[in-house]
Amino acid sequence: MKLTDDCFVHDKDRLRHDEALDILSNRMQTIAQEETITLENARGRIIASDVTAPRNIPAFNNSAVDGFAFSHADFEPTGGFFPLMARIAAGEQETIELPGFSAARIFTGAKMPQGADTVAMQEDCEMHEQNGTNYVVIPSGLKKRANCRLAGEDVSLNDVVVKAGTKLRPQDLAAIASTGTDKIRAYKPLKVGLLSSGDELLLPGETFVDGMVYDANHPMLGSLMKSSGIEVHDLGLFPDKASEVESRLQQAASHYDVIISSGGASKGEEDHFVDAMGNLGKCHLWQLAVKPGRPMSFGQINDTLIFTLPGNPVAAFVCYVLYVRPSLERLGGGQFKTPQRYKIPSAFEIKSKPDRREFLRGFLIRTNAKTSVQKFDRDGSGLITGLREATGLIEIPEETTSVSIGDDVDYIPFAEFGIGV
Repeated sequence: MKLTDDCFVHDKDRLRHDEALDILSNRMQTIAQEETITLENARGRIIASDVTAPRNIPAFNNSAVDGFAFSHADFEPTGGFFPLMARIAAGEQETIELPGFSAARIFTGAKMPQGADTVAMQEDCEMHEQNGTNYVVIPSGLKKRANCRLAGEDVSLNDVVVKAGTKLRPQDLAAIASTGTDKIRAYKPLKVGLLSSGDELLLPGETFVDGMVYDANHPMLGSLMKSSGIEVHDLGLFPDKASEVESRLQQAASHYDVIISSGGASKGEEDHFVDAMGNLGKCHLWQLAVKPGRPMSFGQINDTLIFTLPGNPVAAFVCYVLYVRPSLERLGGGQFKTPQRYKIPSAFEIKSKPDRREFLRGFLIRTNAKTSVQKFDRDGSGLITGLREATGLIEIPEETTSVSIGDDVDYIPFAEFGIGV
């Protein structure tokens, strides 16, 4: 088994937010396979092994600007008036030895000559010719080693440049490339089957029928996963029919690393998903002490892990970004990361029930040169408008029973979940 049979077991009637995260973070393990890829295809992938520096970076002392290299100790005796004794371009391999009390014309990236430790920018200097010799006048005020990049100042020999488990950003690719590495070991994207459950659902594009609703969760969850580099496969709509749910779920479990469903997360008479999971494998129904959210189920059929989210769009969104997203990152070879919170003064006031954690949809406002956070004016978990207008989540802890205007609250920007514009 890729995961233990009891990976979601707990002994609580209702799990607090931090308890749910603790179970997930401690019991998830990587299930993704590895492959070798080129750097040009590595953006957004999770690296499977450390990249270490085979040499100092930079490998040699070099100039950070176009200018003139000289020894700082020679400056005062000469008053900054140096004869030019060399010209050094970027890419020249020979190390030039600069005589004392002289300077070298040098260009950005060129190797510093021996005997020089400081570079003056060319636009700050004056050139003179005297008796057939070119001189440079360097202004006062430069500190020793100004405009000089030292060998190893970025990365030292054998330093870990990028750690295994890192989701690669453009700047990480630059760091890897600076070592001379052109190929890396990375985890293959998880293959995730996505479905929605319920007889009341219509697919966008179908003719509207009174009493039914269009499935908004499918494109939302699919987009969230694709932005994380996950390979998403559309399993369509599952009906509220026990035998068909079980048959289709069993078939899907043989093809995908993970299955994610919205709807069917509770134990109502028409919710057959939880029972099907239990019949085919292992199922754990969670009641979360969070709003929005509450019912979630986790389980596995053989080696396939299954997450079942609430059917209301806001609840599905919140549960996905808080619990499923970091779980998928870990299963895919990365880190189980919780989002950074920022203390922001509240522009609203509310009463909150104790013993549950609440996540409000919020957005930053600017008034009288001060930033505060305002909540969306309605809290229903089916109101997609709140997600659209929000720029992040406002987190209200279990022990907080009220928030007044000006109180500091925890604000989580959507960017913390990889959600951009």
